[in-house]
Amino acid sequence: MSFLQHLVGRMMPDVDLEATSGSPVNPARIPGTAVIFGYPFTGRPGYPDPPNWDHIPGAHGSTPQALAYAAAYGQFRRLGVKLFGLSLMDSEWQQDFVSRNRLSFRLLSDPAGIVPRHLSLPTFETGGVTYLQRMTFVLRDGVISHVRFPVPEPALDAAEVLAAVAP
Repeated sequence: MSFLQHLVGRMMPDVDLEATSGSPVNPARIPGTAVIFGYPFTGRPGYPDPPNWDHIPGAHGSTPQALAYAAAYGQFRRLGVKLFGLSLMDSEWQQDFVSRNRLSFRLLSDPAGIVPRHLSLPTFETGGVTYLQRMTFVLRDGVISHVRFPVPEPALDAAEVLAAVAP
């Protein structure tokens, strides 16, 4: 059972988040079914990982998670499911990640931490920076209908969530 099951039935925060497409996305106003997978950080060539990253349980795995969602993107689309990633990273860093990995879905940036504060989501800190712990939400018209937390194997998250949203 997820430690965040108490969030089922709650509305996502009514806030515009910068998206890698350049247009803001408000999680509370996404019509229909949507999946938002939250992740802490994506590495970038030429930049070091945050301090002690290798020693933080669950910190690694954002790239395999995003690539698994990218591989399953067509299946989500056929089901009419909108797909987003969410982190506290700035949109410019996310845009680089989207470009390098040719992701077809948008990443949402919440550097002010509005979503985790509103929903009391688990975060962690290293090097003076706060990161979102890895979790996944299924939304129906902006209301949380399913939560995956923890996500012990990020590369398998997309397949598990796809099974949860398939009829």
